[in-house]
Amino acid sequence: MKLSDYVVDFVQKEGVSHVFEFIGGAIVHLLDSISYRDDIECVSVRHEQAAAFAAEAYARLNGKLGVAMATSGPGALNLLTGIGSCYFDSVPCLFITGQVNTYEYKFDRPIRQVGFQETDIVSVSKSLTKYAELVTDPKKIRYHLEKAIYLAQNGRPGPVLLDIPMNIQRADIDPDNLESYFTSPEYFESRKEGNLDQDTLELVINMLGNAKRPLVLAGGGVRVGNASAELELFLDKTGIPVVSSLMGLDVIPHTNPQNVGLIGSYGNRYSNLVLANCDLLLILGSRLDSRQTGTRPDTFARGAKKIHVDMDVLELNSKVNVDVPIQSDLRGFLAAINQEISSYYIKPDICEWYSKISSLKEKYPTYSFQPAADEIEPNRFMELLSSKCGHMAAVCLDVGQHQMWASQSYRLNNEQRMLNSGGMGAMGFALPAAIGAALASNKEVLVIAGDGGIQLNIQEFDTITRLNLPIKTVVMNNNSLGMVRQFQDLYMEGRQQSTVNKNPSFVKIARAYGIPSFQMNSMNDIDKLEDFLSVDGPSFIEIKLEKKTEVHPKLVVNRPIEDMFPFLDREELKEIMLIDLAEEMEIPK
Repeated sequence: MKLSDYVVDFVQKEGVSHVFEFIGGAIVHLLDSISYRDDIECVSVRHEQAAAFAAEAYARLNGKLGVAMATSGPGALNLLTGIGSCYFDSVPCLFITGQVNTYEYKFDRPIRQVGFQETDIVSVSKSLTKYAELVTDPKKIRYHLEKAIYLAQNGRPGPVLLDIPMNIQRADIDPDNLESYFTSPEYFESRKEGNLDQDTLELVINMLGNAKRPLVLAGGGVRVGNASAELELFLDKTGIPVVSSLMGLDVIPHTNPQNVGLIGSYGNRYSNLVLANCDLLLILGSRLDSRQTGTRPDTFARGAKKIHVDMDVLELNSKVNVDVPIQSDLRGFLAAINQEISSYYIKPDICEWYSKISSLKEKYPTYSFQPAADEIEPNRFMELLSSKCGHMAAVCLDVGQHQMWASQSYRLNNEQRMLNSGGMGAMGFALPAAIGAALASNKEVLVIAGDGGIQLNIQEFDTITRLNLPIKTVVMNNNSLGMVRQFQDLYMEGRQQSTVNKNPSFVKIARAYGIPSFQMNSMNDIDKLEDFLSVDGPSFIEIKLEKKTEVHPKLVVNRPIEDMFPFLDREELKEIMLIDLAEEMEIPK
């Protein structure tokens, strides 16, 4: 059979029914092999970066694999931001790039280029992939596909890339005589795993039972490890409250009374205060980056014993020193602890702890500012929006102030997903991610973007209308790149270089693509929101905000996580803290 037919057959058997791509001459054979099939579909986007983001969201919702393809040279290079996003956020995706014929490729010759659009994408992408390979022998295609997909999905998941020259794509192969990765010594070596010993389980259970103020920090690894059900069971058995990182926001429904919200630089003030006051912190699948800990990781949960569980041993004790580091996949760890907990766990009385948590939530609700009359206050708007969008499969956030307002105040229900671009933090993520999420779920999907980020992949309105996808797009417009502008106001004496712009009419742009569009100028325009949500198919709404809008509260440089701006009075902070205040440091200018 033709090698390109074999490749398509292979990915289809992995449960992939959509391949995201922007066609070019070097992948014509691969896309032609999809064209006559009815069990797998080409999703033609308008930019390769959008294909990569769509594949990422597709993988995050289907829990298996996303696939994107691009041509050689500029097409392959345009995938890189999305490849990096998958790498940093541990998403299993297969990226396939076309390449010039092997007889046109430079290999080790010290010249810049031989073939048209020839680019060594394998070397370029090595640091952002778990496996990247130029396929030069048709007989090795099964080996490379099996190895790539196995590595993408196992251990700490991530992206892989196969670069397939045109003459290899069109080669004839005998599928029954292809070398397999799964019979190689390399595969059997990779299968060696550490065991979670009984002593460690008993230690953790006893520490949980002895704590007076226990807390769970749920990170993105809970979703990566398909461990949400096990976590819910664990929380039910123990009654312990839980906070989330940005990537862990959707692991537990916000309707669960044990959910105490978002921690970190833009977390809820009450969530950060709860974390700062706990005496035991169980960290599940979080890399504890500076957006969670602030710039003073030595002060992070400093009054607590810390247990950190992660499948990646390199993340343990890398940023925050913990008392009990455990290398394990989260699903296996939680399943084991749920099984043993009835034998070793004495459930402590933490009613006083919950009372403290309730008082903090009541005293420090999250809002950007106190609105005047009918003015739109972003956090209250997010609460309103979430109350009307509970039926949607996913909420796709772009990067900026709107992302933090939504992460702070959008309330997710059972099964609803919130897709953030975490480690890469790429503007332009939300719109193409919604395409992948809509196709993976076959349900309505919500996009929340800012006036800056929406313009990076705005061309994907064409893909949405062409496929008539039920994607509802909300743009929060304060006529600025607000997150950076807020940073400039705080640290650059208000010099707003490159952040404040006069925007085009987003309503007119969306209508030009054939999307029904609306505008909300105040809370009196609630009927416009209702009209926007009632459209059958794609729709768009612009939420007009004042340029002054900011994200509050915010953790500033050299402050511990509980000491957020706007700062509380020192005596007030001292009164609500159950541990000593951290020594203050001068904030650099």
